[in-house]
Amino acid sequence: MTRTAFVYVTYIAASPQRVWDALLRPEFTRQYWGHDNLSDWRPGSRWEHRDSASGELRLAGTVVESDPPRRLVVTWAFPGDVGDPAAHSRVTFDLWPMGDMVRLTVTHDQLVPGSDMEKGILEGWPRVLSSLTRLDVKTVIAEGDEAAVFFELETVAPAAATTFVAEWMQMRNGRIQRVQSAFDGRPFAAIFGA
Repeated sequence: MTRTAFVYVTYIAASPQRVWDALLRPEFTRQYWGHDNLSDWRPGSRWEHRDSASGELRLAGTVVESDPPRRLVVTWAFPGDVGDPAAHSRVTFDLWPMGDMVRLTVTHDQLVPGSDMEKGILEGWPRVLSSLTRLDVKTVIAEGDEAAVFFELETVAPAAATTFVAEWMQMRNGRIQRVQSAFDGRPFAAIFGA
């Protein structure tokens, strides 16, 4: 069976360590993701994605590779599929310093076409990364109350590649002020609630 892959890229005005912490430390993830990411983040260790309010396990997997603060690779599965490696997908976080910014690339691959996981991440990753960049400007990573954020989303499917690209958005005090592109034909405000 052919698997699908989705790649999301965003640029954040912060150090790699601060972005790494915002992705993995529960005190940050619960603010923009509503979940706690829990692990010691060592290769071979289990990781869990738990609802911050209820503690309910939503996702789990294994840390495949960890090179703080540059690269993290984890398997990704619903709780009922943790024991079935064929049902696992994989997520890779790559952080590249670029001057005073970090290019964060999130690659979610080995997805079963048409699966609930694939359907969920189509909206999930854009929402999470949008919230991360908003959190970045508001409290976690920001150096000031204004930042220009280049936000690019790319979706790649093996049969018919589809690409969604957002050229950039201006954020001020954590609110999107101006958008120069749309996502899937809809304005960003309709998707991200800005």
